[in-house]
Amino acid sequence: MIKASEVRKTVVTGEGELTILEGINLEINYGESVAIVGSSGSGKTTLLSLLAGLDTPSSGHICLDTDRVITDMDEEARARVRADLVGFVFQTFQLLGSLTAIENVMLPAELRGEVGAEASARDLLARVGLSAREKHYPRQLSGGEQQRVAIARAFESSPKILFADEPTGNLDTRTGENVIELLFSLNAEFATTLVLVTHDQRIADRCDRSIVIEGGTVVDTISSGGGK
Repeated sequence: MIKASEVRKTVVTGEGELTILEGINLEINYGESVAIVGSSGSGKTTLLSLLAGLDTPSSGHICLDTDRVITDMDEEARARVRADLVGFVFQTFQLLGSLTAIENVMLPAELRGEVGAEASARDLLARVGLSAREKHYPRQLSGGEQQRVAIARAFESSPKILFADEPTGNLDTRTGENVIELLFSLNAEFATTLVLVTHDQRIADRCDRSIVIEGGTVVDTISSGGGK
């Protein structure tokens, strides 16, 4: 499903070239849930962005869905792959403030020109417990409610792969736990491959395994057996 081979990422700073990731090799199977963990600044979010095709490595290859080598594609082609395969949940929710909850969930389907977007969005908002809030704007929603809207939006296209970057990072503990329960429940229902960045060991333990990143390299892989 996802394969990275000798992936390297460097950036140029005022002090010279800075290596963020070096020699990353990994494989993630269909339907697997994987946590990317490590200390702050270890390269976790950069790796997630590369695997999702939101950024490009300085060298190496990344393949999604067995045969789509996204590192050989231009941005337009990568965008098509993301639209076909990928859903996202971000720490900062990334909702459009000018759209209501249901309009935010509908947006990906509308951009693809699909019919029935409203009915599908309404169903997903019901699944995340927000039927009564579908006409509310993000500013009228709590942080936990905004993240539930973001999760509904992510699953709107029934993605094969879901990428989540610190999905509870801006939430209090109790709200975060509720959001994670929802995320794993929908992930199991949709049989999605889940790749998430987290600093919370309890979330990592819910995944099938954890990939540990330190200093820009993979230092360990830990099987947890999941707990979904």
